[in-house]
Amino acid sequence: MADLEKHGSCLCGAVSLTLQVSTANVSACHCATCRKWGGGPLLVVEGETAQFTGQQHMRTYASSEWAERAFCAECGTHLFYRLTSGGFYAVPVGLLDGDENWQFESQVFIDAKPAYYCFANQTRELTGEQLFAQYSST
Repeated sequence: MADLEKHGSCLCGAVSLTLQVSTANVSACHCATCRKWGGGPLLVVEGETAQFTGQQHMRTYASSEWAERAFCAECGTHLFYRLTSGGFYAVPVGLLDGDENWQFESQVFIDAKPAYYCFANQTRELTGEQLFAQYSST
């Protein structure tokens, strides 16, 4: 798949975004921080660059030493999880216009997933340790 430009917005429309994606893959994160942030697993599309309009309505929160999360200050919509070292945005798939052609591809922090839910899809699964090892080797 060639790089695609995907567009989306928050619930109230105060913030809109353009995300460059190279695949149509959706990933789920089961870490405790993502589950606390959204009340369940975080389903995201990954991109290297994102542009936003309405930035005056955006607020960010440093959720760890290496990452931050952003939300719309008007409606509370979660906008992204981003590595502060750059080059990685995880945008909730529900923000993006159109749901065609997405493929549920991977789950991370599978070792932190609680027993009260599971996905039926066959996906690649990584523990938190495996995920950190993958990013430290790049």
